[in-house]
Amino acid sequence: MSQSTAVRSPSAFSSLGYRKGRDRVIELFLLAAGLVAVFTTVAIVFILFYESSFFFEHVSIKDFLTDTMWTPLFADARYGIMPLVAGTLTVTGVALLVAIPLGTIIAIYLSEFAPHQVRETVKPILELLGAVPTVVYGYFALLIVTPALQKIFPELPGFNMLSAGLVIGLMIVPYVASVSEDAMRAVPRYMREGSYAMGATRLQTALKVVVPGAFSGLAAAYILGISRAVGETMVVAIAAGMQPNLTFNPTEPAATITAYIVQVSLGDLPHDSVGYQSIFAAGLVLMLMTLVFNVIGFFLTRKFREAY
Repeated sequence: MSQSTAVRSPSAFSSLGYRKGRDRVIELFLLAAGLVAVFTTVAIVFILFYESSFFFEHVSIKDFLTDTMWTPLFADARYGIMPLVAGTLTVTGVALLVAIPLGTIIAIYLSEFAPHQVRETVKPILELLGAVPTVVYGYFALLIVTPALQKIFPELPGFNMLSAGLVIGLMIVPYVASVSEDAMRAVPRYMREGSYAMGATRLQTALKVVVPGAFSGLAAAYILGISRAVGETMVVAIAAGMQPNLTFNPTEPAATITAYIVQVSLGDLPHDSVGYQSIFAAGLVLMLMTLVFNVIGFFLTRKFREAY
């Protein structure tokens, strides 16, 4: 072995040190980017708990959870969060009745039945619906959907949770359909071929083989849709009426947690008032609701995850 091959030249060591230094800088940059996301999440949680603590110094948690009136801006203030929770759950329920069946059907069609050219054309167009500003959906619900529903239900008020929920459902269809289609496409081809070999039709294969095989991905898509519906603001603020009513009837006006936060945040309340601090308590409830849905989705995906 020659000396030139046995001993590295100084330039080789210099180049190796440069590459290691560059890789180290990139690693630190990626670590910093990840820590920013973690720090932001921790800061949000801290602010919500910190500000909510001042609110709960004036309002007992029992009254907050059991009172059936939410009038924090009135002279005779009441701080029962249940009307806002009821409105949020009702609007979310209506939205999911639209988004989950429609999104799943679209995903099955794109994954199992649509020709390649149709799939490559329709899916990007469908995903573009997610880029439409939510305020546009809000005015669509108020000016188009509500008058159409009033022709079917003449006694339907101008502001109601039904139209808001239907439009939110249409709004989150792209999220559900896209994630569901990706999960179905991840199911191995040999499972479909085995089903066909046993005489099953394409529809039977899609419903009895592909959908169960992609259940963990479908659960993730549904949880994403739920979180998106729970956190929607502008549609409910415009079309649902922003009237806190303890009702689960979607044909009545109501307020959601997000709509109330928008209503108070744009007002002239002093920052140290109980009314202003109530938005942090409402935001804390909203965060906990979203956390519960995401935890449920996490355990569903863990339980039904398929390894191929």
